[in-house]
Amino acid sequence: MTHASAVMTVMISAARKAARGLARDFGELDGLQTAKKGAADFVTAADLKAEQILFEELSKGRPKYGFVMEERGEIEGADNSNRWVVDPLDGTTNFLHGLPQFAISICLERDRQPYAGVIFNPAANELFWAEKGEGAWLNDRRIRASRRTALEECLFATGLPFMGKDGREQSLKEVNVVLNHTAGVRRFGSAALDLAFVAAGRFDAYWERGLNAWDVGAGIILVREAGGMVAEIDGGPGPMHAASILAAGAEIFDKAKKLLAV
Repeated sequence: MTHASAVMTVMISAARKAARGLARDFGELDGLQTAKKGAADFVTAADLKAEQILFEELSKGRPKYGFVMEERGEIEGADNSNRWVVDPLDGTTNFLHGLPQFAISICLERDRQPYAGVIFNPAANELFWAEKGEGAWLNDRRIRASRRTALEECLFATGLPFMGKDGREQSLKEVNVVLNHTAGVRRFGSAALDLAFVAAGRFDAYWERGLNAWDVGAGIILVREAGGMVAEIDGGPGPMHAASILAAGAEIFDKAKKLLAV
């Protein structure tokens, strides 16, 4: 990708290298060893291998940067301004069930704000990437968020709390309201890809609660660079490190926020 910057090239290369192992394991699901991390929340051998590869490749490309990783936690770097926020396998449950809706998510956080992001689904060979001021891309094609203005024409996406997670009553209340005013709601099981799909205009809006920085960091910069808007559900400015996120096309963002104020 000739128009990708040096740091973006590092991110894309790391994602593609880690994805090779995920693709192999996805084709051999029966041989995967899984360990239970919590109620219906699984860590796979594939997940851990991908994280190790990402750690090694990103450390090689930018040795002074710190990390925030789903399994390893926070690792301080010599550079206090830059750190990688990484989810090696977003959509683990989909992966384990043979559903090709999962992704590697890498965010470069600069001064605690998302600066660049890569979301790669190896099953679909779809690489979403964005860097501040450079637009959002799907493989080599520029992407833009939806410009729909009528809620009744809009398709929303969300996540729902699974077994052992709090907040189901609130989520179902929100889903019911959205269903009554829009073209529908989808629940695909990967926050990173949901945000990437908002950036690509496939979804008009996406909301969810109870996420972590590695779930949403890369998607936030993608949506913003695609011309969309991202905030907390109540409009707060810090969705990457908050308990909720709302992303939508700019024309319907305020309508979506009002809809979710239930």
